Amino acid sequence: MLAMEAWYMDDSDADQRLPHKLDPDRPVSLEQLEKIGVFYWKLNADTYESDPELEKIRKENGYSYMDIITIHKDKLPNYEEKLKMFFEEHLHLDDEIRYILEGRAYFDVRDKDDRWIRICMAKGDMITLPAGIYHRFTLDETNYTKAMRLFVGEPVWKAYNRPADDFEIRQKYATASSKACFFCVLRDDSSSYIVVRLKRTLSWR
Repeated sequence: MLAMEAWYMDDSDADQRLPHKLDPDRPVSLEQLEKIGVFYWKLNADTYESDPELEKIRKENGYSYMDIITIHKDKLPNYEEKLKMFFEEHLHLDDEIRYILEGRAYFDVRDKDDRWIRICMAKGDMITLPAGIYHRFTLDETNYTKAMRLFVGEPVWKAYNRPADDFEIRQKYATASSKACFFCVLRDDSSSYIVVRLKRTLSWR
């Protein structure tokens, strides 16, 4: 199975669903993504309902909540409004975990120099975006994706559009990413998750 692709974006105002690659292309590696706190797994989406690897990831990281969202004009209420909202640059106070089960989509994230990186997500791709990172989401030209949403504890869907630099989580993220050192801030009900993620953090240089 092929790994996910990522690249630095151009500044074009063309359709957000286009790839928006630079010319020449500037690919971004998984190692570069890890330096800004973005982690990746490649899984078998055909067996997601009984996949032991997915279950292991959920258990190790405390992803107790799960639901599935289908983003298509015939499936998602207020489709156009939701797409516009998803593409507004924003952050969350918790990690964002997404696993693509069908279709394709893009997550755009800011690097430490505030440049956009586009992450191309396809079937079987799963990523975590750290709390405090500025990002946005869009479909590609196929206009369809089905994704699993995972969360530690009860889900909190609140997004804070940029500017949101006054939030403590943003300040901690910005400081950590500038030092190429990932961190994790969690709610009080997630102590087991803290241990796992701190072990991962300490081994990541």
